[in-house]
Amino acid sequence: MSLTMTTAAEAMAAAGGYDTIIDVRSPSEFAEDRLPGAVNWPVLDDAERAEVGTIYTQVSTFEARKRGAAIVSRNIARIIDEQVAGHAREWRPLVYCWRGGQRSGSLAIVLAQIGFRTRQLQGGYKAFRGLVREELAALPQRIDWRVLGGRTGSGKTRLLHALAAEGAQVLDLEGLAAHRGSVLGGLPDRPQPSQKHFETLVWQTLRAFAPDRPVFVESESRRIGKLQLPDELLDALRGCAHPTLVELGLEARVKLLCEDYAFFIDNVDALCERLQALTELRGKACVARWQAQARAGEWAVLLAELMQQHYDPLYDHAFKAAHDEHAPQPLQLPDGEPGTLAAAARQLIGAPLGLRPCPSERE
Repeated sequence: MSLTMTTAAEAMAAAGGYDTIIDVRSPSEFAEDRLPGAVNWPVLDDAERAEVGTIYTQVSTFEARKRGAAIVSRNIARIIDEQVAGHAREWRPLVYCWRGGQRSGSLAIVLAQIGFRTRQLQGGYKAFRGLVREELAALPQRIDWRVLGGRTGSGKTRLLHALAAEGAQVLDLEGLAAHRGSVLGGLPDRPQPSQKHFETLVWQTLRAFAPDRPVFVESESRRIGKLQLPDELLDALRGCAHPTLVELGLEARVKLLCEDYAFFIDNVDALCERLQALTELRGKACVARWQAQARAGEWAVLLAELMQQHYDPLYDHAFKAAHDEHAPQPLQLPDGEPGTLAAAARQLIGAPLGLRPCPSERE
């Protein structure tokens, strides 16, 4: 039998050495968050886990374990038939559950008895989550941040994509959060991840960056939709980076927003529902006018008013408050066309912006 325990730090350091990372928790636990690249082979599904838990609390630990053992044994047999049978002896799996206990141990022991070089994650997902939280507190302070600010519709996200295409290191927080960071920012085809999984995605991205190269990121508020930025990351972006302010004319901003929010043109009722959330800030009459403009298809008028009367004042205040220690470096764009953004990206990568790297540790 070849079964070895490994810590979360060791597992992440050797992640490429595993052929399969197996999460044996229930589907709902897996959906909330998981190790990068993990597959879900539950030894107890959600209903089965609830059943065993009820027996545990209402009857006894012994009866719960007896019932759980019967269910887990049947599920492991199915996993062996459906998932494992085709693997050769050289297959190297890493198995984990919530705390590295009975659920992962049950499958790991069987795999090891078969002859696979099996590792079980010591402390399970709970230990991995601790590693993520610990490194999220430290990694942001070690990065030379290049923060891009700019009013709504100024093409910041597109500029980030252009920077990535030119080979720059980029942290796309809105992409990871599946949200564009405003009342209208939810994406129709992508629900936001859980807070824990968002943090895992950020952590995974941060630890992949080369430490000797800068990282470009968009200036964000504390929240992106329902998700919250880790405090240490927000502090690093606000305190360490010298910002660049992307400036684009109103007409060009309206054009970009019409493209970015085209899905609302096909679903005006959804847009009007989102606009309703602005009633407390802007009043019933103003919101009713915007909803009427949307229903009439007056997109350019609606978007221009939304920016001038709502988004621009809020953004200007928030950006100034977040980056009050350093004057922003202006970056004026004539339009948001791909060629313009590619040229701006090359300028940002090569221009001496006077940015200072963050210290490796807080002083």
